Amino acid sequence: MSDLPFTLDQLRILRAIAAEGSFKRAADSLYVSQPAVSLQVQNLERQLDVPLFDRGGRRAQLTEAGHLLLSYGEKIITLCQETCRAIEDLQNLQGGTLIVGASQTTGTYLLPRMIGVFRQKYPDVSVQLHVHSTRRTAWSVANGQVDLAIIGGEVPAELQDSLDVLPYAEDEFALILPSNHAFAGMKSIPKEDLYKLQFISLDAQSTIRKVIDQVLTRCGIDPKRLKIEMELNSIEAIKNAVQAGLGAAFVSSSAIEREVENGTLHRAYIDGVSIDRILSVIVNPNRYRSKAAEAFAQEILPNFTTYPWDASKLFSKRAAKGEIDIEEDS
Repeated sequence: MSDLPFTLDQLRILRAIAAEGSFKRAADSLYVSQPAVSLQVQNLERQLDVPLFDRGGRRAQLTEAGHLLLSYGEKIITLCQETCRAIEDLQNLQGGTLIVGASQTTGTYLLPRMIGVFRQKYPDVSVQLHVHSTRRTAWSVANGQVDLAIIGGEVPAELQDSLDVLPYAEDEFALILPSNHAFAGMKSIPKEDLYKLQFISLDAQSTIRKVIDQVLTRCGIDPKRLKIEMELNSIEAIKNAVQAGLGAAFVSSSAIEREVENGTLHRAYIDGVSIDRILSVIVNPNRYRSKAAEAFAQEILPNFTTYPWDASKLFSKRAAKGEIDIEEDS
């Protein structure tokens, strides 16, 4: 056929409806009227001669044809965005957009500071930060929706051949105590004293919790003997509970720098025990990489363009030894 039966605006509307679950919320998110959205969908269905939505329920549900069009539509929109950003690059970082992804802990505590430093050097570059689980972040990089990301777990097996994984830094999990705790005056505490503490932790199914348990086991500490008095669903909630004197906890060292510095939390060291994981930068070598993305990567990894090792093999070896867990928190 000589003319395409859809426009980019129609694909954007389809994506918005699928994401929002209703025509009205989609219209609000796109800053257009609901009748305009409905008309575009009707025109699109007429041009394709297939229904795209099942209108029988309260929530707008895609038909099989709708799911198929959405899948290809996402790829078309992503390519259009890459094209626009490639043209913007002609201005030599006097504009453009950088999209950075991160898993939960790195996105909350590490990336904002790194982006702040980058923005001071390149103030004309618009930066977006997308924070999700490692798995979702890796897929976003693979699909070209994110330029590069910093994650705390291993890339899903099905993506390891298509993404470059570059080790960036070690992230240590620290034992934190209330600042007035009896152990706060000790330079380090014996492993056996961990069994005397009351712990506040993430849920038992949390990947970070599993990582900590694995490392403790390797260090001769039985996680099952630790007294878990409370389970919370966020690092901030855990820190607040420890500050309130409700117990001890293991959290990423990057999450407690301010509290340790101002004395509201005490970081305790354990004799002969270090609990850490590798943080990595992931990029898709087969996608267009903007000058903004190159500049950001070289800011955090000075040898970004000349890395001499195959980082995916490094990860596989470390995983086989049990040194790292295979997935970040969700």
